[in-house]
Amino acid sequence: MNRAAHSADVCLVLEGTYPYVAGGVSTWTHDLIRGLPGLSFHILTLMPPGADLVHRYELPDNVVAVTPVTLQRLARGRRRVRGQRRLLTSLRAPIEDLVQGGGAQALARIIDIIGPRRHELGQDVLLDSREAWQLLVDMYSDTYHETSFLDYFWSWRALMGGLFSLIVAPMPRARVYHTVSTGYAGLFAARARIETGRPAIVTEHGIYTNERRIEIAMADWLFELPLVGLGIDRPALDLKDFWIAAFEGYSRACYDACDEIITLYEGNQAFQIADGADPAKLAVVPNGIDFPRFSALTHSREGRAPTIALIGRVVPIKDVKSYLRAVARLRESVPELRALVMGPTEEDEEYYEECVAMVEHLGLGDSVSFTGRVRLDDYLGGIDVIVLTSISEAQPLVLLEAGAVGIPSVATDVGSCREILFGRSDESPPLGAAGAVVRLSDPEATAQAVARLLLDAEWYAEASAAIRERVRCYYQERDVMVAYGERYARYIEMPDAAGAAPRDEAVA
Repeated sequence: MNRAAHSADVCLVLEGTYPYVAGGVSTWTHDLIRGLPGLSFHILTLMPPGADLVHRYELPDNVVAVTPVTLQRLARGRRRVRGQRRLLTSLRAPIEDLVQGGGAQALARIIDIIGPRRHELGQDVLLDSREAWQLLVDMYSDTYHETSFLDYFWSWRALMGGLFSLIVAPMPRARVYHTVSTGYAGLFAARARIETGRPAIVTEHGIYTNERRIEIAMADWLFELPLVGLGIDRPALDLKDFWIAAFEGYSRACYDACDEIITLYEGNQAFQIADGADPAKLAVVPNGIDFPRFSALTHSREGRAPTIALIGRVVPIKDVKSYLRAVARLRESVPELRALVMGPTEEDEEYYEECVAMVEHLGLGDSVSFTGRVRLDDYLGGIDVIVLTSISEAQPLVLLEAGAVGIPSVATDVGSCREILFGRSDESPPLGAAGAVVRLSDPEATAQAVARLLLDAEWYAEASAAIRERVRCYYQERDVMVAYGERYARYIEMPDAAGAAPRDEAVA
């Protein structure tokens, strides 16, 4: 293949993260790029309308370009185009197929319809035209006619706006496309595989569809149909079904198109297969951290108050409120407790304000501090226990980074937390427990587990030694760099797939 035709070795496709938003996935991405200085990277990040596009990270020298794409925002485009009615009518079947699990084939049909004309298509035709209105009405009448039409209208606009904004966005030139989630980012990577013929891979930190299912189930702006009668059969689909089916379809398209489907631990693979992933494509590459850096930090429990910390974004999926309730219970046995919440607070300002109000309501003002984003190295030496109360996680870096310092953790039974704290099935010799795993939203159990670590010096020492040795043996960053470096090298040398669409709109 002609390498001169590509401007980057790897295009990383991200959603709502690096380099604009701090967090675990962003840090993982930053470390991956820095750990492979011999490769060039183009960053394409999908962001919501109105997002702050200030860089939160200093970009490594091997990042050749950063392209933000705003979801659900399209240029106006031409007011009308030739064959407009036929074009919009032809979109109905593949769109319905895509959101009902049709996978990459359905996406390819949408690309075939919109792709050759993306320079002239925009909001005026795809969302605001009479033909787009008819497409919306037809889809509503076909499946969701028992829901509120007004609510369906705005849901359709949001979902189709996201889909169309991805299809018309510029395509960076690269030799490998690597998405760090399914969802919209996975859909863009699938589009890249279909259009360019270059390999694509996905690394799922958390299972995107599971996280969206949780958020959609909790959403108070989506209403379920009322139950009618005494029958056990559900009478019809509602808007929550519409949103969930769409994200399941997007994940299926990503799985179909990608050459390899990577996750951080084996427990995730059952979810991937259930969502349509080919078992033959699955692989596990655990997260790793800079063990020499963190293990060199001095950790002492002397001369200060017992200190715990939740390290993460202040957002609902981290369930900071359960952490605060656990702190209230914990102060009964550890009255001098100091409790930190360490992470960005601006992502969901309403939730942050609710957490601040809860601190005041529970009388925790003397114990709890919200630090915002901080440099962990400055804090880890003075923390005794990490507390993770998340509703959903993958393989939390904070447990590994703190573990390298010798700090044990209490975590909810999500993602790979049990594996990190108790060891993998192939751990030999077994290193023992490195803390405790508790149920979701159980402040009482969380408080009891933290209290045991803080008050039982022998148990604390055993847990501290276990997590430090486990991270040293199984979770070093250098091993991750080797794994991805070998994969990138293999895919870079692969020839273009036959039948790829022309890339006349690719960007450097």
